[in-house]
Amino acid sequence: MHLNIFERCGDLLYLLSYMQKIKQFLSDLSAPAKIVITTHMNPDADALGSSLGLCMILRNRGLDVVVVTPNDFPEFLKWMPQSNEVIIYEQTAELAQDKISQAQVICCLDFSDLKRVGELGVHVSNSPATKILIDHHRDPEKFASYCLWSTEAGATAELVFDLIAGLSWLDLIDESVANCLYAGIMTDTGGFRHPNTTQHIHEIVAKLIGMGANISLVSKFIYDTNSVDRLRLTGFSLLDRLVVLPEYNVAYIYLSQEDMRRFHVQTGDTEGLVNYALSIKDVTMAAIFKERRDMVKISFRSIGDFSVNDFARKNFDGGGHINAAGGISQFSLSDTIKKFEELLPKYKNELLSTQHA
Repeated sequence: MHLNIFERCGDLLYLLSYMQKIKQFLSDLSAPAKIVITTHMNPDADALGSSLGLCMILRNRGLDVVVVTPNDFPEFLKWMPQSNEVIIYEQTAELAQDKISQAQVICCLDFSDLKRVGELGVHVSNSPATKILIDHHRDPEKFASYCLWSTEAGATAELVFDLIAGLSWLDLIDESVANCLYAGIMTDTGGFRHPNTTQHIHEIVAKLIGMGANISLVSKFIYDTNSVDRLRLTGFSLLDRLVVLPEYNVAYIYLSQEDMRRFHVQTGDTEGLVNYALSIKDVTMAAIFKERRDMVKISFRSIGDFSVNDFARKNFDGGGHINAAGGISQFSLSDTIKKFEELLPKYKNELLSTQHA
């Protein structure tokens, strides 16, 4: 298990082990305690899988638990058990607010800053509920009462498994929970290819398989249920919207609103496109720029020691992990790309010197 610290956030840092604290906290909850689990905008497999996995475990303990997401999640994640019960704030804001207002506990999974949950963040912040942060992103905002946080974790689903194990609740993990947690770990490690894939992760995955995780089925649902439009978008992006800058070891893809209308882009359809740019030989940093009505959303990926977390934080009001981060721009798509390209000379030496093997 990681040397994660479950600590009281604030000016004082308590030195008791995180598991002792959460055991004491959860033991004070009597059924049916009302709990809300929430995660970031545009939930991915780790966000939704860890949220639903924890939800099912807590429900098995007799607690009253709901998952609330800021907006909808991709079609290829709707196989997850109980995903049809998720309350989507953008669709039913009043119901979501009501659940948050009644909650005694709010579990915040897979995000480190309340800005990552959009308008929902205001309601979470204003709630008097005890807040628990479970996350592996850098620089967590100190809004929670308790923080189970480790940047060494490959996925939030890994931390949720560690939590369940530490509470001696492994017997509550059934096939449904195992599939959800496995999906989160598999995707956030890039199919176990990223440097965040550790011995500990493989040990967890082995246990999840033993608990019923159907790895073939989960992989099929996530990677092999493409729509025709999504496949055509991929081809178009690589043929007409891929820019390679070999002088900086950088590649990027850009998509306008018109491009996305043309291919009827749905939530999740652009996920993974940036990895094609990163897969090009000698590319150190890749990005994808997606034009929205009021902003440009950016995803960054890198290899080696080049930190797109730092790059995104300093230049595009974003952040994330060393090798995977996001950002936003209030400029037009063309001006955002221009800004990005004008930044590259400043990072040229670092981009060119990064080891690729």
